[in-house]
Amino acid sequence: MIKLYDEGIYLVNGTDIVPESEAGKVAQLTGKSADKAEAKKGTIAYGILKAHNCSDSMEHLKIKFDELTSHDITYVGIIQTARASGMDTFPIPYTLTCCHNSLNAVGGTINEDDHMFGLTAAKKYGGIFVPPHVAVIHQYMREMSAGCGKMILGSDSHTRYGALGTMAVGEGGGELDKQILGDTWDNPYPEIIAVYLTGKPAPWVGPHDIAIAICGAVYKNGYVKNKVMEFVGPGVSSMSTDYRNGVDVMTTETTCVSSIWRTDEDTHAFLAEHGRGDEYKELNPADVAYYDGCVYIDLSTIKPMIALPFHPSNAYTIDELYENLEDILRETEKAAEGVSQGRAPYTLLDKIKDGKLQVQQGIIGGCAGGNYTNVVEANNLLKGKMIGAGEFTLSVYPSSMPVYMDLSRKGILADLMASGAVIKTAFCGPCFGAGDTPNHNGLSIRHTTRNFPNREGSKPGNGQMSAVALMDARSIAATALNGGLLTSAEQYAEAFGNVPEYHFDRTPYDARVYNGFGKADKAEPLFYGPNIKDWPERHPLGENVLLKVCSKILDEVTTTDELIPSGETSSYRSNPLGLAEFTLSRRDPAYVGKTKAVDAVEIARGNGENVVDKAPELADVFSVINTIPGNENVKPNETEIGSVVYANKPGDGSAREQAASCQRVIGGLANITQDYATKRYRSNVMNWGMLPFHLKGEPTAFDVDDYIYVPGIRQALTDNRLDDIKAYVIKNGKAEEISLYIKEMTAEEREIVKAGCLINFNRNRKNA
Repeated sequence: MIKLYDEGIYLVNGTDIVPESEAGKVAQLTGKSADKAEAKKGTIAYGILKAHNCSDSMEHLKIKFDELTSHDITYVGIIQTARASGMDTFPIPYTLTCCHNSLNAVGGTINEDDHMFGLTAAKKYGGIFVPPHVAVIHQYMREMSAGCGKMILGSDSHTRYGALGTMAVGEGGGELDKQILGDTWDNPYPEIIAVYLTGKPAPWVGPHDIAIAICGAVYKNGYVKNKVMEFVGPGVSSMSTDYRNGVDVMTTETTCVSSIWRTDEDTHAFLAEHGRGDEYKELNPADVAYYDGCVYIDLSTIKPMIALPFHPSNAYTIDELYENLEDILRETEKAAEGVSQGRAPYTLLDKIKDGKLQVQQGIIGGCAGGNYTNVVEANNLLKGKMIGAGEFTLSVYPSSMPVYMDLSRKGILADLMASGAVIKTAFCGPCFGAGDTPNHNGLSIRHTTRNFPNREGSKPGNGQMSAVALMDARSIAATALNGGLLTSAEQYAEAFGNVPEYHFDRTPYDARVYNGFGKADKAEPLFYGPNIKDWPERHPLGENVLLKVCSKILDEVTTTDELIPSGETSSYRSNPLGLAEFTLSRRDPAYVGKTKAVDAVEIARGNGENVVDKAPELADVFSVINTIPGNENVKPNETEIGSVVYANKPGDGSAREQAASCQRVIGGLANITQDYATKRYRSNVMNWGMLPFHLKGEPTAFDVDDYIYVPGIRQALTDNRLDDIKAYVIKNGKAEEISLYIKEMTAEEREIVKAGCLINFNRNRKNA
């Protein structure tokens, strides 16, 4: 059972939930009346945020993190930005892992060039470098960095170490650059939501079952959006820390900003096993703690789950799926039609065999599935059996070399291989579309983090279509045992629950990880491959701007993967202009050509050329603009021209800053939306000098290729007058007024957008 409270709650003595409307009961339990302001300070999150806050206000946080982490499709751009902004050394530990483009499979030398760049940057600036195949980013940070009371910032959205007492945040690279340059992560104090756990999961229920159930309960209603999820209650201790890690990493899919768990002796044992017992602290809420909401979960009621395409929140129990199999699959096929847009067929009803759903592939891996406990439990069922020589395949990716070694020493990997599973090294590819792409029209079940459209690697534009459903390793093993017929782990209840104690051996890290923190060698030359490029110059924001609508997407949500695809395109992320060619390629293939044409006009304007000669339609556009009162003397060559994308809830999913920077480097100047899916995408938009507009009303006044004129926007940012921004759609010889607004921006964010991007902002400060 999962219950969402429709009001705030007081948690008393860590066990008693008192709804705010019944606050009088607090006195009955404690002898003291409820003091909401004081009780808000009783959460675990409050204490950690307060310890890291550099401002004199807890309402407007300015956070400095203890450590940073990035992987090989983000760290090159981050370091390039920091270098352009005047970086000298890494001031705090910064871990660079190679777990995304680690196969070196696309683009010739460019992937390994990035890895060599990362190693030389770690030497030059004093960083920590984890080579390919050694560990996925989040497992390495769990094993070697996370500790109670710490805060870690990562450039991967799944930066979550709450089960180890660490508040971790996944953001775009610009936010890491701010930390490198001595600045802060600025955010209003978030609401804190209690996730109250009671009961104990059944042995056949795994962390992904719990996580999928939570996503299904809170994603669509935005219950925890941009909030902190704080896991409390006696049910926390019913799970091992390794198991908790598997639940925690999936909190990203709820759109919360961070997570934190109460700690106990099992947390202490995990840290001690990894040689860091001194990083343990008991973290519990105060005797009376106030939460802005509560997700109540009886773990004993959670059943084996499946998240059908195309989101982790598309959640059903496997029993529910089979009770309504044809109806649910028919709805999923309709969703697939929206994804493919007629470019590729995708069917599921034809995969029903004798009342069961036939799937083609299973994957257990990454930061969610590759944990020791999950692999052991999969083997508990498959040991001594065979998955068969049919169409179904199973691949297992242990999450780090130490996990791999212990599984190997216990014979677990050999047993899995004997069953027909293929064992691979630590790699994030199946999670973002760079490994194990299924066959056309295939369905893959994965204990990984995401099942967004085409994230498994298919290309509808090329007539290819496949999809992913998320499931726990235990039910994936049960499905494998049945030759790919979708099966709940509950069918084999007696197989699960025997997990031998894990033993961590750090020798693979001692042998291969370069730990240079505090040992920067400024004489070390950076390695550059031919794909590694500097960021293109961007000029400051104009006083007035003219935006051409180059894409209008009316889907309910626009994911980061749609803004800039993952998979093999990730290999080009060290080349801003090269990667930008893929912007919106799987959702709106015409976008790149349209925005580059707009950018060519703006470049011509910057060179002093007559923009009307470059784009003759602007003569009529500015004739209309000159009819707007107060804009009679506005001239084309004195107005900044850029492109704009309209989308609903853009930026769901990945933290990758390239979702914004790719728009920016080919002419993007603004986004317009009803709301942004996540804080991190909105931050990316601002850090790359784009205007994060919201629209009042529906987007009926403008279409693709229309122009939107926004006068006085630079002054509006200077004066912080952002709640009502007059703009005009120039169409059919008329100017139709629309109302835009921008939600609260810090003074620094406003200056970054005015400067044209974070790099310019930092250069301006340095030269001031």
